[in-house]
Amino acid sequence: MKRHGILNAELNAALSRLGHGDLVLLADCGMPAPRGVPVVDLALVQGIPRFDEVLAALVGDLVFESATVAKEGRGTDTENWVGSRIGQLSYVSHQELKDLSGSARLFIRTGEATPYANALLTCGVPF
Repeated sequence: MKRHGILNAELNAALSRLGHGDLVLLADCGMPAPRGVPVVDLALVQGIPRFDEVLAALVGDLVFESATVAKEGRGTDTENWVGSRIGQLSYVSHQELKDLSGSARLFIRTGEATPYANALLTCGVPF
């Protein structure tokens, strides 16, 4: 039994397969999953789990060197959550974010129901 970190077996396995430069889309419950990208669906009901809770757990287990968020979400909680935990942010339109999500290695769906609560996270390395 793991002592700490992410306990969800499916998510834990998917995260273990990621490498430097791989993209992870952390999404709200309304973001369409791109075809061909593995999905780990954590959504239980609307609002659970929250985007920021899942982001905090991910940052506790992995290194991310940057993130891309929708420019329509500037000034929102999502921008603050991602910016405070990842730091290096870039902005694209929400449609561009959807288009870029097709190159993700993993799609993680949360129960978040806040508009534009989506981030494309770029994996880094701990050295």
